[in-house]
Amino acid sequence: MAHVLKVENLHVEVEGKAILRGVNLEMHHGQTHALMGPNGSGKSTLGLVIAGHPGYQVTAGSITLDGEDVLEMEADQRARAGIFMAFQRPVAIPGVKMADFLRHATTNVRHPDRKEGEDLIPMREFRKELKSKMEQLKMDLEFARRYVNEGFSGGEMKRSEILQLAMLQPKFAILDETDSGLDADAVRLASASIAEIGREKMGLLIITHHDKLLEHNPPDFTHVMLGGRIVETGGIELAAELYSQGYQRIREAYPDADRANREMAKDEAAELAI
Repeated sequence: MAHVLKVENLHVEVEGKAILRGVNLEMHHGQTHALMGPNGSGKSTLGLVIAGHPGYQVTAGSITLDGEDVLEMEADQRARAGIFMAFQRPVAIPGVKMADFLRHATTNVRHPDRKEGEDLIPMREFRKELKSKMEQLKMDLEFARRYVNEGFSGGEMKRSEILQLAMLQPKFAILDETDSGLDADAVRLASASIAEIGREKMGLLIITHHDKLLEHNPPDFTHVMLGGRIVETGGIELAAELYSQGYQRIREAYPDADRANREMAKDEAAELAI
């Protein structure tokens, strides 16, 4: 079955402020989509709403996965259904080892009907697979014994997210600025790692400001978000244009969306300053 994730006319608010203003996006299993846009355009909001963040209010539109209503699912149900999100700023979970976390997460995603207290994936089987994935990603096996994201560098946090992606093998993965805070070499390594785990085995939505993360993951479609909606869609050449020339052409072509974007960015900056 060819899996499809579809977003139609999605409107989202936060505390009465409009963030998304009619987003339309359709992704098919095996496709790579890049989502680009200036700060405050709503890129991360779209990813968080698809993943099920409770802080956003959907006021109109729909999200479906293979025809099923995603908005009716809790965040954990969306994960079990095959939606994964790698966060821009992953949180630390002190006292929980990466291996234990991954064993529970992998079991629950692969066996969505599993009841509380039922057996996890057998330890021998899990360790063999985890070791294989870590070797594939050129990761030190000691990494699995560390607490989730505690004391991790920025690069280690992002590689932690990629390891989760490799183990869970979702239908669709949203990567929210996996390149943020990384130097050029680390971004190339992240890009190669994402490709290595088999981007053709899932649908990828890569939210990024740069084209380096796309070096090993050329997008089938590049979408430009401005003022809470997707205003243009093209191929990899559009991503290259935005990286080299910025968003001036886009801003001039869509003045209403640009005005909305500047207001959204101003509100975002004010909130960060509090």
